[in-house]
This record gives sequence, C-alpha cells and structure tokens, in this order.
Amino acid sequence: MQMTSYTESIMNELQRTVARIDDQSVGLLAGRIVQADQIFVAGAGRSGLMMRAFAMRLMHIGLRAYVVGETVTPGLTAQDLLIIGSGSGETKSLAVMAEKAAKAGAPVALATIVPESTIGRLSEIVIRVPAATKETADGGATTIQPMGSLFEQSLLLLFDALILQLMDLTGNNTSTMFGRHANLE
Repeated sequence: MQMTSYTESIMNELQRTVARIDDQSVGLLAGRIVQADQIFVAGAGRSGLMMRAFAMRLMHIGLRAYVVGETVTPGLTAQDLLIIGSGSGETKSLAVMAEKAAKAGAPVALATIVPESTIGRLSEIVIRVPAATKETADGGATTIQPMGSLFEQSLLLLFDALILQLMDLTGNNTSTMFGRHANLE
C-alpha cells in the first residue's frame, strides 16, 4: 500500500469509529465542563498527549484547565472535574487518580474502549469510543493501525468536536480563542 491508500483506510476507520460515539454522553460531559470550577485531564502515553491537546483548547476557550502531574497543577476540589482518556480503563496510575478524585467528591469522566473497566466504575460520565484495543479488536472494531492508534486518534477528534460544542455554549470563536494563545514563543 502507498501512503494515500493507508491514509484513506485510516480516515475510513476514524469515520466508522467516531460515528458510533454516543452524542448524549458527550453532551453530558459538555454540561459538566461548563459547570466545573477547574478541569483536570489525565492520560498515559499517546492517550495522554491527546488529553494535553484537549487541555490546551479548554484553556483557549477561557476555562481553567490543567494536566495532572504538571508542576503548576493545583489541588482538585469537589467543584472540579477530572477527565481521563484511557483505552483499557485499567491503567493503574489513572485508576488511582480516579479513586482520589472520587474521595475528594469531584466527578470523574472517562473516554474509553471499555466502559465497565475499573475507571469506568468510578466515573460519573463514560464515553465509549468503539475502537480496537492495543491488544485485540473489540466488538468488531478492526484496524490496520498498530496498537492503540485508532483510539488515540479518535480521542483527538472526539475532544476537538467537544471543543466546538463548548464554543457554542460559551460564546467563544476563533478570534476570542486566539487572544488566549501563547505569545512568548
């Protein structure tokens, strides 16, 4: 296969996957985000990178968003929200974060392949991303891509679409967002 064929296959996989994400769950998350005092995001590996990208866009629309583990990340309170991206929903470090958030009284939201996972059971909102897991295909989801690529790419698209929904809810547009863009680089 050539690059164009691979790209076409990846785009078809992404279209099939994101089309099966439940809009109602995403809408619930949007509502929780606008209610939260602060939003904390977490993920591991490439999923963590997608969560960092989401935190950046949350900041661009004027919300107080933090990546768990950064030196400038404050403490979480019951008025905040923790959003985790985890394909398996079983990543130990992320499960510990979800447990701590629950003990603090803060709601947890999860984007995952496996809603019935450990983190899923600790979450108030679970968004199922019907992608293949790193190890095997899940529920008929097949992919030509290695490991968790389909899930990670789907996370990016899911959260970029959620930003568009949040822009509508908060009255933001590209101009207002650009005013919050980094200017020291």
